[in-house]
Amino acid sequence: MTKDPWTDPDPQPGDFDAEIGAMDPRKVQTHEGDPEAKVTVLVGVDAEDAKRLAEMADERGESVEQVVADLVRNA
Repeated sequence: MTKDPWTDPDPQPGDFDAEIGAMDPRKVQTHEGDPEAKVTVLVGVDAEDAKRLAEMADERGESVEQVVADLVRNA
């Protein structure tokens, strides 16, 4: 089966070289990475889902934030 880097949970160096090579170089900026950088993900839920998350957190003895973080990591 052919690997799809867009959906693979572990993309490898070079997986997107063809897409990057096809870009207009005037529209591409390269920057050094920042090992201290963090990503913030805002999750919106309706009242029913919020209630379920609160129940899960209560059952686990964790905060809702911890439950959401676990769900995102395992997605």
